Amino acid sequence: MRLQERLRGGVVIPAHPLAVTADGDIDLQAQRALTRYYLESGADGLAVGVHTTQFSLHADRGALREVWDLAAATVLELAPERMLIAGLVGDTVQAVAEAQAAVAAGYHAALLSPWGMADGSERALLERAGAVGEILPTIGFYLQDSVGGGPLGRGYWSALFDLESVIAVKTAPFDRYRTNDVVRALLEHDRWAEVALLTGNDDAIVHDLITPYRRGDRVVRAAGGLLGQWAVGTRAAVGLVRRAREAVAADAVGTDLLAEATDLVEVNAAVFDVDHDFAGCVPGVNEVLRQQGLLTSAHCLDPVEALSPGQADLIGRVRTQFPELLDEEFVADRRDEWLR
Repeated sequence: MRLQERLRGGVVIPAHPLAVTADGDIDLQAQRALTRYYLESGADGLAVGVHTTQFSLHADRGALREVWDLAAATVLELAPERMLIAGLVGDTVQAVAEAQAAVAAGYHAALLSPWGMADGSERALLERAGAVGEILPTIGFYLQDSVGGGPLGRGYWSALFDLESVIAVKTAPFDRYRTNDVVRALLEHDRWAEVALLTGNDDAIVHDLITPYRRGDRVVRAAGGLLGQWAVGTRAAVGLVRRAREAVAADAVGTDLLAEATDLVEVNAAVFDVDHDFAGCVPGVNEVLRQQGLLTSAHCLDPVEALSPGQADLIGRVRTQFPELLDEEFVADRRDEWLR
């Protein structure tokens, strides 16, 4: 099955974290253990080099390649059918160089982040997408403002979908109006049935998975997603997507599914540090994994990225309150094996 069709069929793709020791070194043993966790959870692929992998990693091309290579080698060994998505940053020259490195490492597609661009205009974004698309299939990305994104008009999305190399789009503005702009632009485009819609709205996962957008006979919805939230509770996420697809197929969304949506928002608020405008979102993901014993530290490469006051306690609270959403039993049973 073509990658494009697999993405449209509904996928769970965790945004892979970066394991960093308290001394600031990359912990390759823990890094591999995380990959094993995601694969055994049933994830359809991995996104590596994205925001959750820490954008600072891209400042060291050798370290970035090492992390890409380790994830790819682990996938090749244990689940070679799974997808590998490379997160790319920077202006066109840097993004093209990273795309070439990702191809050499065995990656199948690129997620284009605006982080690190000197010129973040719509024109520059489109030029970069076209250049990278000559190397790898690309996934468009609407990133929320608080972590480096910005507003993009419907005209931008229509022009992006004109590129045959664009096989999917990730909506992650954490904003219903902006999400609506992307999907309406897709609905009106000739390639509406070709480009996969992936949710990245960690605050509205269930709603994105069950909500149809209609224009005449055309119907578009997010059948799956690529999410930082799915870097924790990955096995639960696989079950959630399956149940959401079943509910859509039956045209019967139950109240249990809607109740789970609100529980996920509560979990995400703690993990992503909503109280402090998402300042601790990356270390928050790491802190969940640290408390579960998969990481030795919640540290990030950039010391500015740190847990906010009280965030660790909030995370401990939601782990106790919603253990099934964070795979508590599954991780406890399998953790030591993954770390070997």
